[in-house]
Amino acid sequence: MSPDELVYLGILAASIPVGFLFRYLSPPVKQGAALFLGLSITFATCHIHTLHSLVTVIGTWIIIKSSWRHAPALSLSWTFLYLLFFRLITWFNLPPPTPFANAVQLLLTLKMVSLANEVYSFHVEKKKEVSSFAKSPVIVGLSEEPSFYDTLSYSYCYIGIMTGPFFRFQTFVDWLAQPSPLSLPGWVPCLQRLKLVPVYGALFLAFNSIFPLAYVRTDDFLQENFFFRFFYMVVVFFVFRMRFYSAWCGAEAGCISAGLGCYPEKALSKPGGGPTVNYSCDPTVEETYDFKTIQNIDCYNTDFCVKVRHGMRYWNMTVQWWLHHYIYPNAPFKAYTLRAGWTMFISAYWHGLHAGYYLSFLTIPLCIAAESAMEASVRAKLGPRGQNIFDWVHWFLKMRAYDYMCMGFVLLKASDTIYYWMSIYFVIHIIAVFCIILGRVLKGGKREGRRGAKEDKSEGEKRENVNQKTGEKTD
Repeated sequence: MSPDELVYLGILAASIPVGFLFRYLSPPVKQGAALFLGLSITFATCHIHTLHSLVTVIGTWIIIKSSWRHAPALSLSWTFLYLLFFRLITWFNLPPPTPFANAVQLLLTLKMVSLANEVYSFHVEKKKEVSSFAKSPVIVGLSEEPSFYDTLSYSYCYIGIMTGPFFRFQTFVDWLAQPSPLSLPGWVPCLQRLKLVPVYGALFLAFNSIFPLAYVRTDDFLQENFFFRFFYMVVVFFVFRMRFYSAWCGAEAGCISAGLGCYPEKALSKPGGGPTVNYSCDPTVEETYDFKTIQNIDCYNTDFCVKVRHGMRYWNMTVQWWLHHYIYPNAPFKAYTLRAGWTMFISAYWHGLHAGYYLSFLTIPLCIAAESAMEASVRAKLGPRGQNIFDWVHWFLKMRAYDYMCMGFVLLKASDTIYYWMSIYFVIHIIAVFCIILGRVLKGGKREGRRGAKEDKSEGEKRENVNQKTGEKTD
């Protein structure tokens, strides 16, 4: 492990016992302590580069105070333009930020855009209440506009300050206002989330040492046979998953120990967004709670869901919620595949300026179009046994597609990514294009293909609604 990874590990490990101590604090003390601890971590790891995040917070607060009506669009523009400056800072003869400053800046960008949208919703609902003389039916909205201190304490809350998960300002306020945090579940869900972390960590260390990524960049790699080169991307993505499974499960445990994101099950919370229905707690009835609001990874469904589009839902789940609510609805396209492509482009930009991000993320819409075409033209015509076989083949190709795209994500450079993809003859791109063409031919034209994609999208939305009520198996 690198020195930076050891620092991340230390911060994650320390946040878990510290979280249990925060349950004993009153709301004002909890808010101040979370801010102090978060700023201390930021100053200790980012040094002078802490100014970047501070400027972002102040700029967003000024936007919200100056024009709440335009705050969502202006905050998105401001934070994303500052990300560009942040990543090109060496062009201005300024010192490059530390990796820790980059992590803080990424999470802060999500928070500031979300905060601007929450304040906008607060004012809109307030105006509706005044005009209709009725209480707004909005689900768990803000009760007042946040002050600068509130904004600062939310921005630098120590929980997930570098590793996530993302959570809304309303989630932060609910955490501070918990009436009896000591009575909320803690040890059991925390240990449940941590139980496989040692396994993930051991697998990461073992396979990372046996199959180093650097070998892909060597000339000797091309001398290996095709099947070895193809297999290498499978192992690289496995290492990638084990690394993030360990980190995100640990980060979730830090949230759980502090009680952040703890809501009654009847609130039907979603990762990142929190409760989706209005609810009230009955003191005479024993409530059952969950931490779905801060769930950032579903390891089981990431590995075993069938579709490419479903795989995205279970990976970095709180960020997916952010993209789905603040980027996807505002995409300048109407077609589902194009809107998905726009969302993936924004996600790539948020991650960084490396070409590998864009090559990887923009391959996702191609894979989605391919699976939609094949489902509409082939799967729909099969019987139960045939559909079962189709789904197993679909799952295998889904995993290979993510293996393939992961190489761009970790190699970063366009030359390295294309060098590797060329070594396996762009196999996933070729399969995807072939499936799209075959689907069109079998379905009988472009119009029918679009109908199949719409049906697939509708099926995915129905499945999501069912999962929200019944829950899917998680690790």
